[in-house]
Amino acid sequence: MNILVLDDEKEIADLVELYLQNENYHIYKFYKSEEAINCIDTKKIDVAVLDVMIEGKDGFEICRYIREKGFKFPVIMLTAKIEDNDKIKGLTIRSR
Repeated sequence: MNILVLDDEKEIADLVELYLQNENYHIYKFYKSEEAINCIDTKKIDVAVLDVMIEGKDGFEICRYIREKGFKFPVIMLTAKIEDNDKIKGLTIRSR
């Protein structure tokens, strides 16, 4: 299984990668949204783990991009946001 991990905090991305590799998953890890988008366009991804608050395209925008491209794989959002409207936004993202 191929998992995309995107987080601009190196320590968090590295820790997520370590845990997932210990479970024998193949990880594509990125610290910048542009690199993650390129990976989405060129690799077979089974699950994406996205940081919500990242420079450039944020996790919400990347999730929308994934859905607009027609990909159906699950997306897990990493965030420190706790507001209900942020939760609703993340759960209702779909293509336009």
